Amino acid sequence: MMTRRLFSIFASAAAFAGLALAADDGVNRKAVDPVVLRHSEPPDNVIVHLPGPPPEPVAAAPAVAEAATVPAKTPEESRPFLKRIKRDYPPGFEEDSPKFLQEQIGQWKEFDVPDLLGQPLRQRPAFDNAGKENGVIYAFADPTGRYKEFELDFAADTGDLRTVFVYPIQLTWQACRQLYGASVTAASDLPKGRKFYSYLNRRMDVLVDADGAVISLGLY
Repeated sequence: MMTRRLFSIFASAAAFAGLALAADDGVNRKAVDPVVLRHSEPPDNVIVHLPGPPPEPVAAAPAVAEAATVPAKTPEESRPFLKRIKRDYPPGFEEDSPKFLQEQIGQWKEFDVPDLLGQPLRQRPAFDNAGKENGVIYAFADPTGRYKEFELDFAADTGDLRTVFVYPIQLTWQACRQLYGASVTAASDLPKGRKFYSYLNRRMDVLVDADGAVISLGLY
């Protein structure tokens, strides 16, 4: 009986001591999570350090510089610039092309012409006074633009240049006489009111139309 009583006293004292100890710790036991609600595994975001040197730092991409503002070109500036190169002509040709070509009579062959006048525009046969074909006449553009065109007559037998025909753009018979003088033969009347003159002091014939405009100059 005595033993049972002592056990009860000791049990009560132990319970009281436990309650006192809990009060002294200042822990709210109700705030402690139950075991079933606690994480039993370590968190996934575990940092693992591998052996070796640390990785090099990644350089930041350089900032893109702002494009410089280019002023818009005007239509005149956008247009391509074409440089005109002055052509070199033989001495005397640009100053007086009819005289220059006349000086080539008896000197030039057909193959001498394209270097200066280019390729012929057309050709036609040449005839003698008896109506027999005895050569060929080639038409060429004037590279200087001062005359409509030139015609060069080459002999069939020798291939030599023998006559040059010059077609003025605008030249009257009166202006022609002021340029070359009035020492000419009497006019020969031709069909359609045309007239033919031959100079006495130079190797030149002139064909004039009914209105007094020079059609061609024949140099021989």
